[in-house]
Amino acid sequence: MSTNSWSIEVPISENPSAGSGLRPGAVEPVTVRAAVQALPAQLRDVAPAAGTAEAAWDTELSGLTINSREVLPGDLYVGIAGARHHGARFAGAAEAAGASAVLTDEAGLAHLADLHIPVFVAGDVRRLVGPLAAAVFNSVPADGPRPTLFGITGTNGKTTTSYFVNSLLQSLGRTTGLIGTIEILAGGEAIPSVLTTPESPQVHGLLALMRERGLDAATMEVSSHAITYRRVDGVRFDVAGFTNLTQDHLDLHGSMEEYFAAKAALFQPDRARRAVVTVDDEWGVKMAARAGVPVLTLATDGTGRDADWSVTDIAPRGLGHSFSIRGPVGEQLRVSTALPGTFNISNAALATVMVLASGVPAETVQAALDAHDPFTVEVPGRMQLIAEEPAAIVDFAHNPDALTRTLASVRRPGGDSRVIIVFGATGERDQTKRPLMGAIAARLADVVVVTDDDPHGEDAAAIRADVLRGAEGARTEEDLPCVIEEVAPRAVAIDRAVELARPQDTVLVAGRGHEVWQEVMGENLALDDRVELRRALTRYGFSALSSDGVES
Repeated sequence: MSTNSWSIEVPISENPSAGSGLRPGAVEPVTVRAAVQALPAQLRDVAPAAGTAEAAWDTELSGLTINSREVLPGDLYVGIAGARHHGARFAGAAEAAGASAVLTDEAGLAHLADLHIPVFVAGDVRRLVGPLAAAVFNSVPADGPRPTLFGITGTNGKTTTSYFVNSLLQSLGRTTGLIGTIEILAGGEAIPSVLTTPESPQVHGLLALMRERGLDAATMEVSSHAITYRRVDGVRFDVAGFTNLTQDHLDLHGSMEEYFAAKAALFQPDRARRAVVTVDDEWGVKMAARAGVPVLTLATDGTGRDADWSVTDIAPRGLGHSFSIRGPVGEQLRVSTALPGTFNISNAALATVMVLASGVPAETVQAALDAHDPFTVEVPGRMQLIAEEPAAIVDFAHNPDALTRTLASVRRPGGDSRVIIVFGATGERDQTKRPLMGAIAARLADVVVVTDDDPHGEDAAAIRADVLRGAEGARTEEDLPCVIEEVAPRAVAIDRAVELARPQDTVLVAGRGHEVWQEVMGENLALDDRVELRRALTRYGFSALSSDGVES
């Protein structure tokens, strides 16, 4: 990274960020004036700060970032107020790294001194970041080639549905990209993912990279945090999909109504062109009614609820299911997934209808389904099968609804088979779901091993106590036969669960899925549930599968 100011003098220049994987390798610089003019009229309140010459409007930009440590030569550095510091405090470091200009708000101006690059000021700077990044990177042009964009939101199923959409598109011969919890894929290149959705400059940089590589389609998980924190501002999805809404993230949103409102913002004309909404519960029905774009509704629960598309004829297929999806004018597609759990019927059906909604004919989709079995696809840490005798499974279930569905899906037929669950609750998150999850485990499992998830900065024993209160309360009040143990740390709890297991049992390790670090009092400790489960299986004489198995 250069430490000197750098101006772009050629129409197309090589971008030194290409190696990061988060931006295109070649950019066409735009002036500040052109970038601002590309904004919606209500967002054009950008002006040169006092002492900045009018000619600063002609400053050329080749990138944009809100992180001074990620500045590359030619960037617009945007200084935003943070929880502890104002980003404008780091404008000097941004200039030293080669930033061409700085944008901040009135409060940020107080932190600027001795800069030798143009400074611009605006009102609500956070609202500008996404649209400006779209203009600078030319990531989602109104005309010209670009990937068809699919966005998926909901409490549970976002990751699996995004993998299903991506897999079906690949089965159709499309070159695809993926932005999600587990990984970011740009064609054949995998880029590690930290957030469910990266910050908006990274999103637009990635979309521009996908355009540059000629990708046909891109699929993105869109969390409520991403919408609330404006990480997808400036992106308009061709098809937005909704899975479900259950209790989660109330530490951020405060209530289910506010949580719903955050999700509903995705289904408005500035963020999507059309939508597919699963209407298996009241929140889905409300989402379809609230949407400001054309909607196709989807019913997957087999109750006969009125919808444009409905799942019928569900039948077992190995660990998974086969089923039909019937459309509004008599269309019928036969679909299957080898992945366990009825929730994967919903995920596969939503992925199918989203691809149909993008304009792919039903007969073309059916041919891809028949030829490639796209919904038997690996999704790390989602119902990942580690062993078969006992059945040993790692899953991300970390809220009441997901835990209920997962526990129901893993019980084997036969009265002599037990379900042993290892789980905890995350610290510094919604505390009300902890006893709820404890009670669910007591009702649906035979042996409940309560342990730590990610305590973060909270006392781990206190978190376990909240979960245990729910489990023990349900056992007492409902006269449940389950065994409840408290075991920590988590690796020891996993070992204890396998020690108790018999070949006919199921051991479910829930809550962390694909994660490989556990945060305890600000320290990241190496911990992978899949590794610990394999280690325990070997210790007690069981055979683990040699590679990652079926996942959802």
